[in-house]
Amino acid sequence: MLKSSLLGLLLVLATGVPTEPQEQAAGRRETQVNARRYAFSPPEIDVLEGDLVKVTLVADDIPHSLTIDEYRISKRAKPGHSVVFEFRADRSGTFPFYCNLKQDDGCRQMRGSLRVRRR
Repeated sequence: MLKSSLLGLLLVLATGVPTEPQEQAAGRRETQVNARRYAFSPPEIDVLEGDLVKVTLVADDIPHSLTIDEYRISKRAKPGHSVVFEFRADRSGTFPFYCNLKQDDGCRQMRGSLRVRRR
């Protein structure tokens, strides 16, 4: 065990590449969602069931929110300030997300979807 760990460390030091990149990235998904009058970009977040999902919400123009009712998530970002949140995608399916702010009629039209696929 110690020998394989030491060999792995030496390989990383020599090449700069981790020996098990799949294991380090498995189960984690990071995405940035930009909210701008009156749409989300990208409009779909695609992950696998069980993933730890890290979302950075950026409001490009006016305040916006990203709400996913089924996951009990509602985050709000002000222009020029991003909001970062994480959640575990613990059930498969397609779940709508939307902006729940009512300061501007166009916000009510902002829609997207979280797609959680089975592993």
